[in-house]
Formats: sequence, structure tokens, C-alpha cells
Amino acid sequence: MKENKHSTPKVSYIVLVVLLCSSTMLFAQSSAKEQLPYYELPEYSEVFTAGTVAARMVDGLGFRFYWSSEGLTEKDLEYRPSTDVRSTGETIDHILDLSNVIVNSTLKKTNGKIDTSDMTYEEKRRLILMNLKTASKILSESEDISQFKIIFGTNEYPFWNQINGPIADAIWHCGQLASFRRSSGNPINPNVSHFTGTIKQ
Repeated sequence: MKENKHSTPKVSYIVLVVLLCSSTMLFAQSSAKEQLPYYELPEYSEVFTAGTVAARMVDGLGFRFYWSSEGLTEKDLEYRPSTDVRSTGETIDHILDLSNVIVNSTLKKTNGKIDTSDMTYEEKRRLILMNLKTASKILSESEDISQFKIIFGTNEYPFWNQINGPIADAIWHCGQLASFRRSSGNPINPNVSHFTGTIKQ
């Protein structure tokens, strides 16, 4: 049989195309993870101050929310354990409201109702994570977190209320998301380590 001199270059070209496509897909997946904060917890501060401790609490919330809300389907979002309980989607709406209170405190802004009816699940999730990242950065750089009050109209509440209020409440609801998604058949990634704030390899 006569040898085809062009077979090797053609095979090499196909292999090259496949490798390039694979690299592009891996880069896209990596970039998608990098676009949103809290895929893993950021490095902790070397110093303990009121600001760095408060920031770490917000980071912990961000990490828990990232993974309790990662990869939810429409079926997951609609799930509710009973008729008198918020659905997973409605719980995310509530966490979004709480994240707005948290970030508004650090921005020294008054809280008000925000219309999120036209936002997708992905947009809400992104906004929550960005709110928490913004709040964490401001807190970590602050020498006096008492300045960050919760403001509702003419009423102001000290940062103490931030800790036992929105931050603790949002962490509570992240636990609900994790529980609900297990019930709807889409459990949280088993490689998540909440203790270390990393993903086990």
C-alpha cells in the first residue's frame, strides 16, 4: 500500500485544534470562577482588629453563600419544603436584601427598597457576592467600625446590630439553601471545606 504523505500533518492539525478548543474552554471556566469572589476564602489578615475580624465574618458568609447557591437549577429555585416557607429563590431574594443592608452600612447609605423583579438568579447571586466583597474590603481597612451604622430613614442602629442582625441572619439562610438543595436533589459540592474556606482537591 502506498503511504499517504499528508496523513501526519492532517492528524497533527486536528490534534492542535482540539487542544486549542480545550484550552479555551478551561480558560473560560477559570475566568468565570475568577469573576465572582468567594470561590475560596481570601487569605486572612496577619493582624487582629475589630475591622479585620468583622471583615472575616463577612468573608465567611460570602464563601458559604457562594457554594450554597452555586449551580442551582430552576427546579431548585422553586423548591420549598412546605407552602408557608420561602422557596429557595425567595430565600436568595431575602439574602440579597440582607447583603444590601450590610454593604449600605459600610458605605454609610440609607437603606431603601430595591426592585429586583427583573433580575435573573445569576444577576442576584453576583450582586450579593459583590456587595459582601465591597463591605469586607471597607471593614478590613477601617480603624473604627463603630462609624458603620445601619440606617433606616431617620433611625440609626450601631454596628452591633449588623453582627447579630443581617450578617448572622444571612449565614442562617445559607444553611437553608444547602438543606433545600439537598432535598431538591442537587446537594452542595462535597469538596467544600467550610473550616478552611477551600475546595478539597
